[in-house]
Amino acid sequence: MSRCGCRAWARAACVLSDKETHMPFAQIYMIEGRTEEQKKAVIEKVTQALVEAVGAPQQNVRVWIHDVPKENWGIAGVSAKDLGR
Repeated sequence: MSRCGCRAWARAACVLSDKETHMPFAQIYMIEGRTEEQKKAVIEKVTQALVEAVGAPQQNVRVWIHDVPKENWGIAGVSAKDLGR
């Protein structure tokens, strides 16, 4: 485990602040096209899940949504754009 108690696979996503407090950082990859309201809901719910799961203060949680263009997202060898997604 790392200094913050995270398992090895989670080290990159959990850093320590100056006060040795958890600062979870979640990266969410989604195919483009979600509304602003949907993204706000994702940010709120992921934040709450991390607060409950690891006990991090809400103000320390960071969420980054990556909007991936449909032509850059592959499913079974075909782009999401070509699949009509």
